[in-house]
Amino acid sequence: MAEAVIRTEKLVHTYPRGNVTALKGVDLEIYAGDVVSIVGQNGSGKTTLVRHFNGLLRPTSGKVYLLGEDTTGQTVAQMSRKCGYVFQNPNHQIFCTTVEEELMVAPKNFGFTPQEAKESLDRVCQLMDLGRLLQKHPMTLDYTTKKIVTIASVLVFRPQVLVLDEPTGGLDEVGRRMLTKIIRMMHEERHTVVIISHDMDYVAENSSRVIAMAQGEILSDAPPERAFLDAGILARAQIEPPQITQLDLALTGGRDGSAALSVEQFIQKYR
Repeated sequence: MAEAVIRTEKLVHTYPRGNVTALKGVDLEIYAGDVVSIVGQNGSGKTTLVRHFNGLLRPTSGKVYLLGEDTTGQTVAQMSRKCGYVFQNPNHQIFCTTVEEELMVAPKNFGFTPQEAKESLDRVCQLMDLGRLLQKHPMTLDYTTKKIVTIASVLVFRPQVLVLDEPTGGLDEVGRRMLTKIIRMMHEERHTVVIISHDMDYVAENSSRVIAMAQGEILSDAPPERAFLDAGILARAQIEPPQITQLDLALTGGRDGSAALSVEQFIQKYR
């Protein structure tokens, strides 16, 4: 069996302020090529969990393994080289005065040669159509473009794992298509994508696994066509399936063991 890219063993995290235990012994394995969406209400432990993947948070107890290595004693810089994290709000990630400078931060910090840095910059600019914006101040860009820039600033160093925190929030349709293109490219290249999201329509159509969490625990881990079948788990996680999925479940009661995730799937199923 393939070794997990990310593995947690009985992961517990307690925030000292307020003595809140946000993770309660989480066991999880994520593999190369997975596109994993982690869903659940605010406070369920989603963000706390993924911030252990690149060292932004450290276990109170338990273990985190990244690319097969125990992360105990690894620095945030060492872990971030393997696991890139894109924050929910791009304004919390941008700090340079031009888009080009923003995109070159990671290659410089990670010791890329000038040639490697230029090739990485050219690649990500072509992929995400950013060449015309290189001399713009990122904070003058519209919200969607700022989010694209922050994703590009991580993709430029080609991490094995890409974590996206609420990536569709505030994106227009062009931005959503760009995001989907990036996720599919990462999947095809056997990189791993972890998404935190409340956008069930996007989750349903763009995930290979959906992990539902509540109160610091994993309730279910299933492919998207089965992730919305258990009404009890959905209620505990306080999530609602996409509307087309709700219609399918109303008609079948989930008796066929899978749910339509898009209008196209629904039409095919009932044709």
